[in-house]
Amino acid sequence: MGPNGVLILFSTEPRVYTNDVDYEYRQENNLYYLTMLKQNRATLVLLPGNAQLPEILFLPRRQPLFEVWSGHMYTVEEAHAASGVNEIWDAREFEPFIQALRQGQAYRPKPENIFMTGEAGPTAAATGFANLFAALEKKQAELYLLSSGGPNSREYRNEQRFAAEWEKTASGFVIKNAAPIFANLRLRKSELELRLLQHAIDITTEAQERAWSVAGRAKWEYEVDAQVVYTFKLRNADHWGYPSIVGCGPNATTLHYIESQGAVSPGQLILMDVGAEYEHYTADVTRTFPVSGKFTTAQAEIYQIVFDAQDAGAKVIRPGAFYSDVHRAATEVIKTGLLKLGLITDRNSEQYRLWFMHGTTHWLGMNVHDVGNAAKLEPGMVFTNEPGIYVRLDALDNRPFNFKPEEWEKFKQEIRPAYEKYKGIGVRIEDDMLVTETGTRWMTAALPRKLKEIEAFMARTRREP
Repeated sequence: MGPNGVLILFSTEPRVYTNDVDYEYRQENNLYYLTMLKQNRATLVLLPGNAQLPEILFLPRRQPLFEVWSGHMYTVEEAHAASGVNEIWDAREFEPFIQALRQGQAYRPKPENIFMTGEAGPTAAATGFANLFAALEKKQAELYLLSSGGPNSREYRNEQRFAAEWEKTASGFVIKNAAPIFANLRLRKSELELRLLQHAIDITTEAQERAWSVAGRAKWEYEVDAQVVYTFKLRNADHWGYPSIVGCGPNATTLHYIESQGAVSPGQLILMDVGAEYEHYTADVTRTFPVSGKFTTAQAEIYQIVFDAQDAGAKVIRPGAFYSDVHRAATEVIKTGLLKLGLITDRNSEQYRLWFMHGTTHWLGMNVHDVGNAAKLEPGMVFTNEPGIYVRLDALDNRPFNFKPEEWEKFKQEIRPAYEKYKGIGVRIEDDMLVTETGTRWMTAALPRKLKEIEAFMARTRREP
């Protein structure tokens, strides 16, 4: 940011589920990233050019009546221990502080509204604003707020309102987007972040294995999904990182199938894409396994192509490689495999996208599709590796935009036998990859992935009482 900047981070506003019932509260990622505070109405202000007052946490004063209804609020000591911030003021001081800042005036609250302060004590004069106010006079001061997607973004509504009010009055501050700064920071995980993420992955691994063990006795997808929900709660995950996908048979060919209302039928595959969230870090793990415990020949042929594609993507992961290399390597294997099966007729065309229509990778961390915009890989980066093949039942009913009518009819005729053999099969394998100094580490390595390993695991669990 530099000495001319001010950053304001607001806590998430509660979201209404219905009438007077809110959704479970989840703190804004970047505020949590810096403070580990989960409470509503906490606001963090950073002033990097102010040596005396580089950071201020505005915290609601505890109210016993409020706590009767909604639970414990942070004490000053708890907020300090979690965040490391030494300057903590009453949340009611935020507005007068901001007004003074806009006018180029130093501000210090009344002593009773300063919950915690540095060695200077609560009665010390407000100093240290010289750099910022000098920039303000030159109209070179910078106000950093989070923003994404413009005025119609579903996130950062509070920031949007604040910026709109700020701009109504001329000032020497230029409003800048703080999101790229955090995206760059969060892209490279610290050791603490990796431990939290690994724990989320370990919970998810257990959830997958519990679900596999009951799938043979289940009649409905929601029975399998229930094992995931149970395990997340049992292992004290905060929540899921995204709605779980548990699709059996043809439902496995819908990428974001979240209903879990279909039947579980012997002889079919179940695709499970689930991820626990723990302390704001989410796993993202997909496995595809046979309800009966054994892959059919056709299922195994599709599965092995996806497996080999995932391996090919993993082999190119190393510092200095391009992020796009992973998708490129996996796609080449997918195209070769589809041609061999007869599901495409030209591996050098876009035909493969009829069966593999998504990317192979996305960044992973505090969001399941996490922030980041790096071209080259560096140690500490974490992302998914998730190729797939989906032979939808209606795949040949509608001509894709990249086929001319005469080409489409010829293509359908040529691949019809293969389509009839593999239709209704959907396979995705997804693992979470950490870039290391020498290559990559599979953070999901504990979960069986090879075809024979999955069959052996399911056979073992069905023998056990």
